[in-house]
Amino acid sequence: MCRWAAYIGAPIFLEEIISRPGHSLIHQSHCATQCHSAINADGFGVAWYGDRTEPGLYRDVMPAWSDPNLRSLTRHVKSGLFLAHVRASTGTATSRNNCHPFAHVNWSFMHNGQIGGYDSFRRDADMMIPDSLYPARRGATDSEALFLVAVAEGLDSDPKGALERAAARFISLARAKGAAPHLRLTAALSDGTRLYAVRYATDDAAPSLYHRWSDTRQGRAVVSEPLEAEEGGWQEVAASTFCTFDGESVTVEDFHPCRLTIAA
Repeated sequence: MCRWAAYIGAPIFLEEIISRPGHSLIHQSHCATQCHSAINADGFGVAWYGDRTEPGLYRDVMPAWSDPNLRSLTRHVKSGLFLAHVRASTGTATSRNNCHPFAHVNWSFMHNGQIGGYDSFRRDADMMIPDSLYPARRGATDSEALFLVAVAEGLDSDPKGALERAAARFISLARAKGAAPHLRLTAALSDGTRLYAVRYATDDAAPSLYHRWSDTRQGRAVVSEPLEAEEGGWQEVAASTFCTFDGESVTVEDFHPCRLTIAA
């Protein structure tokens, strides 16, 4: 499984989430505690927002713990909204274009999980991406395809509904042509203003998700695993849940794409 971390709040140096904590994202990349794969060495990436509408994006295929450029970037860049990801491939190639986060215009997106039997219906998945969006398809992952289909489903105006509808379409494909688990989805996404996160699975193994507000930082970390083992205040996000983080506020809604597949 991949590991990821996101942050929204007062601007901080990226290293305060990505590399400095005792169980930072880089530490998790070779010593994760809440997933079945102990090492996440198939690339990493960071998307951060600053003075421009679109996010900055840095991705590479090296293990996160061995890239001095990543260490330097996280030490010197400050942001009030960023997403970071270490990748453990579920089948697609290790390449820069397959590393998360993915970005399109002002949106960024990263995913931990899988769509069962994706290799059996990759062509069908690509065909769900409209022609107008297909030039943005850079890699070959199920995660990027899901993101672009969500953009097509109306991510700008209805983030939860768009991701729910996109997830329903992929679940239907996995049921028809793929394999179980049809969808495991713990993802973070942002439009540059708010941070959203979802935890969902068609089985009982939704990847973990936590968040915590820090009075010291005046910001909120949203993570696959708590960043400090002894640090209190981490709240686990329930499965089948979509969260909106906006300043100190958290809005929690049900997330049930399977209901859409039944209705269809």
